[in-house]
Order: sequence, then C-alpha cells, then structure tokens
Amino acid sequence: MLTLDQISAAAGRAAPYVARTPVIALGDGRFLKLESLQPTGSFKVRGFFAAALALPAERLQRGLLTVSAGNAAQAAAYVAHTLGVACRVFMLDSAPAAKVNGVRRWGATPVLVPRTELMAWMDQAGWEQEPETFIHPFADDQVIAGHGGIGLELLEQTDGLERIFVAAGGGGLISGVASAIRASGRAVEIVGVQSEGYPLWPRVVEAGGPVPLTPHTIADGTTAPFNPAMFARLQELVDRWVLIPEAGVRAAIRELAASVKVVAEGAGALGYAALKLEPRGSAAAAVLSGANIDLNLLRDILAEDPDAAPSGG
Repeated sequence: MLTLDQISAAAGRAAPYVARTPVIALGDGRFLKLESLQPTGSFKVRGFFAAALALPAERLQRGLLTVSAGNAAQAAAYVAHTLGVACRVFMLDSAPAAKVNGVRRWGATPVLVPRTELMAWMDQAGWEQEPETFIHPFADDQVIAGHGGIGLELLEQTDGLERIFVAAGGGGLISGVASAIRASGRAVEIVGVQSEGYPLWPRVVEAGGPVPLTPHTIADGTTAPFNPAMFARLQELVDRWVLIPEAGVRAAIRELAASVKVVAEGAGALGYAALKLEPRGSAAAAVLSGANIDLNLLRDILAEDPDAAPSGG
C-alpha cells in the first residue's frame, strides 16, 4: 500500500494544475465528489500530472505515451499540452467520438486499434518499442498516488464519513482513494462499483484469477483488462463490490442530469447508482469520476421513459 507521504507528494505535484473539486450534499448524510469538473472532465488528470512531473527532464522531453478507452487519453494529451511535450495515445477503435476528439483538441495523436490487438499490445508491453515515455493508465504508482488526492480531499470536505463508492475499471482510481483513506488511519468502507455489462473484478474475485469477458456496457471507462498487480491491490484495499444493471446506469445518468443538475458518463454515474441502493442513515460519498459522455447517447438517455422497459446498452 502507498504511504501517506507518497500520496501527499503526488497530490502536491498535481495541485497547481488540477481542481480541488467540490463535494455536494445530496441529503441524508450523502455526498457526491465532482471529479467531472476537472479540466478534461475526468479525475485522470490528477494521476497523469503526478506521474509526468515525477519524470526526469530527459524522459519527459521524449513525449508521453499511454493507452486508454478515452479519459486517460485526454488526460495524457492535456498534461502533455500543458507541459509542452508531444503525446500519442493508443485507443480502442470503438472509443466514443467525444473522447477521440478530446485527445485531438489538446494536440495529441490518437492511434485507433481494435480491442483484441490493443489487449495484445498491452500484454506484450508494446510500449517498450515506442520512442515516447509510457505512463500506464492505471497500474503506475505515481498515477495511483495522484488519484489519492481525491481521498485526502474527501476526508477534509466531509465529517464522519463511513463509506465511499468508487467506480472501478483498471483499478487506479479506487486504489488511490482507498490508499489515501487507509494511510490516514480512518475506518471508512471502500466499495467498488462496476456494471453488470462488464463485471470484471467481482468475477475475478469469485474465480481467484482472470476470467474471459467481453464488454457490453455504456460505462466504457470501466472496460480495462485484467491486470494481476492491480488484482493484488484491490484484494487488499476494496472491502466489497456492487454490480449495477445497465438500466440502472442509464437511470443514474438521467437522474443526475435532471435532479442533481450534473452531467455524468456511464462510468461516472456508477458510484451514484450504488449510493442510491444503500440503506440511509450513515454518512456515505460517491465519486463522480467523469462527464465525457457522447452527446447522442446522453440525448437518448434523457428521452427515455423511466417507467418503460429498460433499453439495451
């Protein structure tokens, strides 16, 4: 587990470049941490600034490289733009157009690859053959420590917090938040959340190792592959897992927009969806991790009749 000094140092490096995002009270002791208000609409900038700024100057000047479904891609592009270096991102060819365009907006180059090829590239550490400096999107200690700043802020912004709901993809976000909570000595339950359309970590925990899964979810930000090092971290740090039906993800996006006045992508809405299922009476928070939803998908979800039969993902 990362130490409090490591997390504080990483969060401190990133602090001049990222937002100290607000926490809004939802009533009945429930809170929502709005990481959707970060510069690229996602928490990912925290970890990428922390990691990039820890690099020796020579490695930073080589430019940055990462692999991502979208939010880490935009974070890497934004960090590279801010620090004045080049950036390329290997992305799924199914990545939402909004996320691909976000990468281009910051001057980086997206390299679109089919999922099977991209997973093979990752398995074979293909980045070792590339000229830029690779920052792993979730299994990097500096990235994870940077995300830990969210946990430190939550403890400062809330009183008596008993439980935190965090969406999990590769595991970097929830590992960072949980590490910060554990290192602080506070007894707060860490709850990981995934969609039933890609229930990777609950299935892995049940099986004791990797399982074959194909994503069928609008929470594209949580469709990262199994990583054995992250599995070990999550076993240590996550107290329990919650699965949300795809219809529940859509309902959470719709309710956040209509009632809370906040835009969330599928992965961003997962923590809120899980928070709603919990019995009331204890202080609990959810991290709204991102807002980069395709506008056509958002339009369709907002137009859905909440009393009708659920639509497909």
